[in-house]
Amino acid sequence: MKQNIIDKVWQSHIVKQNPGHPAILAIDFCLVHEVTSAQAFDTLRERNLPVFDTKSLLATVDHSIPTRKNRHEIFDEMAKAQVQKLRDNTKEFNVPFYDMDSQHQGIVHVVGPELGITQPGMTIVCGDSHTATHGAFGAIAFGIGTSTVGHVFASGCLLMNKPKTMKVEFNGQFQAGVSAKDAVMKLIATIGIGGANGHIIEYTGSAIDSMSMEARMTLCNMSIECGAVAGLIAPDETTYAYLKGKKYAPTDKWNDALNYWNSLKSDEGCDYDKLIAIDVNKLNPMVSWGTNPQQAIEINQNIPNNNDDMTTKALDYVKLSLNQPIKDTKLDWAFVGSCTNGRIEDMRVTAAILKGKKIASHMTFYVVPGSEQVMAQAEKEGLIDIINASGAEFRMPGCSMCLGMNDDKVPPGSRCISSTNRNFVGRQGTGSMTHLASPATVSASAIAGKIASPTEYFNTDGEIA
Repeated sequence: MKQNIIDKVWQSHIVKQNPGHPAILAIDFCLVHEVTSAQAFDTLRERNLPVFDTKSLLATVDHSIPTRKNRHEIFDEMAKAQVQKLRDNTKEFNVPFYDMDSQHQGIVHVVGPELGITQPGMTIVCGDSHTATHGAFGAIAFGIGTSTVGHVFASGCLLMNKPKTMKVEFNGQFQAGVSAKDAVMKLIATIGIGGANGHIIEYTGSAIDSMSMEARMTLCNMSIECGAVAGLIAPDETTYAYLKGKKYAPTDKWNDALNYWNSLKSDEGCDYDKLIAIDVNKLNPMVSWGTNPQQAIEINQNIPNNNDDMTTKALDYVKLSLNQPIKDTKLDWAFVGSCTNGRIEDMRVTAAILKGKKIASHMTFYVVPGSEQVMAQAEKEGLIDIINASGAEFRMPGCSMCLGMNDDKVPPGSRCISSTNRNFVGRQGTGSMTHLASPATVSASAIAGKIASPTEYFNTDGEIA
């Protein structure tokens, strides 16, 4: 029977499957951060259970920590308690933990791949909705609730019904200044925030083939924003080149790993429950205009004239109008970072656009690396100096302004263009307004002080001039 990659990975992890019941699914790795783990550790404590396999867990701090220079001093009492609780729990249960200044602290979905923990064919979970990031390597990776995190801690398994499968094919090649972030925003705008409900997506097509690993992670990261359980990309030579030599990647058994990874391909003519194709040849940079990722358009378009309740409420909140051009909308803040766009490639694009230029005088622009490893590389390449010289502020690693759980918040009534994954009401701070975009669009807009296309900064070869 012909199978797609989703079926292959799923079936290889079934411990037991009774008809009409959820599968007992083996979980290869669980990533842990300070916000969604405390109750899971309490479950172990209450039931007097050990961690099933400490080698299958890795913890770090990301959501609640400050990103200012003196980040060790946490002013928010709840955030401070969350961080200390994780330190205490990981010590008690002997769980590997990367704290601040460990050289590997950062956002879980940046740290896992850059350490080589994330590998093809794995099942990976975390108490975090953007765990689908790791699917870029050909893994089935998804977010789970805190109680389920406890089950994984104790057993290395969870109960789950098999999701449906969906194939999304991105055909063509991007124009200069257009990226994976624009592609996934186009997908969400096309099928809606519920368009992939109950499905795991396999992303395919010529545009995927030419993407770097970091671009693929950006794409898979936002799978949840169209309702998908997870999203993945079959591994290839790009995947293997990225993994080789990483701290936790196979070494002496590298060839054995390659033989297995090469089997993780969808069979020709296999079935999916749902199919969609998107042509990216003429795709322009995307920008969101409303209060969910579905409400997004190409930067040269006007806000759609939709006379529905969701549109009305969104426009009332963001203080925009039907048929209004999104381009040239005045901004107050800009942000590059998060598990979506906080990797070294994102820092490079940002610095290349900002080099020799100044951001608009009324703008505040935070650039936040996704990990200490990204920060160290950015310093080595001179990117931090370039970014700071522009008037932007390069900060310490963490989730930062992606969500209002730390010091980094957009003030009430202020408008921010952000490389993050969600623009829900108040997501970046109470009363704030968020426009989602790629790091290139964010950087170009920070210079202009208004929503602006980055394409003028790119030459015909796709390089930043």
